[in-house]
Amino acid sequence: MVWPTSSFVMLTSPFTLVSLAVCVSILLYLFHLRRSDQQHVLRRFLSLQQPRTTTALESSPEKPAQRTEPSYVDVFPPTQRGTLDKIVSKLPEVQKQAMGGHLPFDEAAFQRALLGLNENYETAAPNKYCFSGFSMAEIRALGDFPDYAELSGVPAPAPYKQFNIETALPRPYRPFRWSYHQTMSLMKMEPDFWIELENSYKERIAERQNLYARHGGDVLQHLPGSELACKELMEMVLQFLCARYPQYFTLSADKTVLENGILQTTTDLKRTPPLITLLNNVPEDFAIMLRNPADGYYYLRAGIICSAVGWNLGLKIGKSLPEIHIPVPDYKEKMQMSMDRFFTKMPTTKPIQRGSWFFEIDQPLYMPPNDPREKRLGFQDPRLEPENIHLRVDWQTLRRLPLSGGVVFNFKALFTPITEFRNEPYIPSLTLKLLNESKADLLKYKHTWHIEHIVKPLMARYEKEQFETGVIPRDWVHHTLDESPFFPGWEDKWRLQQGF
Repeated sequence: MVWPTSSFVMLTSPFTLVSLAVCVSILLYLFHLRRSDQQHVLRRFLSLQQPRTTTALESSPEKPAQRTEPSYVDVFPPTQRGTLDKIVSKLPEVQKQAMGGHLPFDEAAFQRALLGLNENYETAAPNKYCFSGFSMAEIRALGDFPDYAELSGVPAPAPYKQFNIETALPRPYRPFRWSYHQTMSLMKMEPDFWIELENSYKERIAERQNLYARHGGDVLQHLPGSELACKELMEMVLQFLCARYPQYFTLSADKTVLENGILQTTTDLKRTPPLITLLNNVPEDFAIMLRNPADGYYYLRAGIICSAVGWNLGLKIGKSLPEIHIPVPDYKEKMQMSMDRFFTKMPTTKPIQRGSWFFEIDQPLYMPPNDPREKRLGFQDPRLEPENIHLRVDWQTLRRLPLSGGVVFNFKALFTPITEFRNEPYIPSLTLKLLNESKADLLKYKHTWHIEHIVKPLMARYEKEQFETGVIPRDWVHHTLDESPFFPGWEDKWRLQQGF
């Protein structure tokens, strides 16, 4: 059995996108992969949100499919069992007794007693183990809402005392890079910004609830065996919200009721399924990947995904990473092996973040395959105005849950009118460079052609203004900004727009 180390070097600045060379060196040190594998994995990012169509739903069997790739049956992610002593010391006596005193760990017993992919932790034998290294007895003894900051090694967020939901805006993400290479562009996740709320909160929650009412399992569902991961994710998110936005979210003393001061609602956490709790309170998408003990590979077992373009959860649920990415060019040949290793060895203590960009007409949140709005991609509408075009940034994080061991991919679609670029240094110039000189297959992949007749002339005019007014020097050579994924002066603009 292999327990890889969880310590590694992260970026010194969470605001700086990573170049290909830096990504390779970091991930090489992180996961001890061959250089060739790291270069392959960095060419394209695992991106569930990219516009693409898929084949029909295939279930994920407990029995593994025939594979020619390496087996990961005996490879497990770094365990967080080392946090138990400190956590248990703070528990009530009855929970300490249920924990079993000295917390022994028997590796041989662990390997023989892994929880099945479809097995519910609530009814499993107490001596069974999650692939994270925690037994069912230990997980039950920890109870509801254990200290996830301690368990995960990721600090709890600081309270955001200035936050006002009526004026709140997301940070102005502009993940533009030049020279552009389709890489993972990983950054260390900022613990304070795992979940960002904004002034569209009420409208987005209502829109997502409506999508679930209309589309059901195409936007929200969970498969057997994902019960612990769903509960764990819900508790981690609610702990985050209550710590970050205490003026709006509180848990009852017995941690059974969530009070939402924005919507003026209460949620009975004992009666409401975890994913429904998230749907009703968090305008964020979540996809939960779990390890199949039969082959060591990861499968999509649960999720809430209301902002997919070109696909939906119903088409992806139950599939492995390779099955999910069948439509992605070169995935099998150049990425599959490295991405499987990435998921296998990703530590709980080091969540990551990154962003992808597109240009959209209006603000389409959910566009499944064959949506009528797809027709707009095939022609350039002369009636469009700049005000109709938005930058869409899907800001994403990837982190491992400490108890279940599930890997959670969460993302949120953020829309910005392109007219905002006018007073953002270098952004019009970078946008124009990307649209004019990126590889044709990239621009086709991002479906930029249908808006280029509006965006290009506007960005050229904005770039000219910034040259003439001295905002950017005329001899500027295009490159990824030091402030990326933002721009010089972004924080002043962001705070001013919110009334600070």
